[in-house]
Amino acid sequence: MKFKNTDVYNIENAIRGMRLPMNSYNKSDSGYETVHTGKCDEGILIECKNFIIGDNDLDLMQRLIKGGSPHDKFMRQIFVSVDITAALFFWKEMDQYKVGTTTNSQSTMHKLATTPITKECFEMDDYERVKVFDKEPYNPDDYTDEIWESVIDICETLRKRYLETKDKKYWKELIRLLPESWLQTRTWTANYEVLRNIVHQRAGHKLSEWQSFIDWVKTLPYAEELLFYKGEE
Repeated sequence: MKFKNTDVYNIENAIRGMRLPMNSYNKSDSGYETVHTGKCDEGILIECKNFIIGDNDLDLMQRLIKGGSPHDKFMRQIFVSVDITAALFFWKEMDQYKVGTTTNSQSTMHKLATTPITKECFEMDDYERVKVFDKEPYNPDDYTDEIWESVIDICETLRKRYLETKDKKYWKELIRLLPESWLQTRTWTANYEVLRNIVHQRAGHKLSEWQSFIDWVKTLPYAEELLFYKGEE
């Protein structure tokens, strides 16, 4: 499972909107901090600006989070975009989160037959060789690695047959047999409210990909203070 091109934005505007109901914008203490990241070849300092949440704003944010919905709705205005490469079985679960999310994905229908099908095309991060048959069914595929070799060989053969003949029956059979561990990349957008729901609902899930997702969430700006905040004093 991979995460690339992560972008978090609109925190400044979310804070401004958060303070509108009580017209307390004069109490806001967040702002941009200039950071020097080095020098270019001409010796000119390279600067970037990071948005820093002030103590007053963070205190209000956490009080609203502690109050629950709809008090914490400012979280809906902090947006996140990321490219996630994950197995189809993960995307089936992720698709439960529809409100406040959008995805664009690689097309299985259009692109499945364009490149060779190998073991690298599947989610194998925590793969462990497992014995399938304990007794004598006289099946040569006793272990999962042998089954994998067989499945990949069949899928790759169907792909080649489709390219050679252009007969859609080979493509359709490939779709039918394609394992759910097939890796697909999607550009996924959501907001901090969605992420907070996910990390609290999926913590400890038996599907290891959810822990990988939560570990990625921990890298986001103010994750500990907002997304994982539990309301302790």
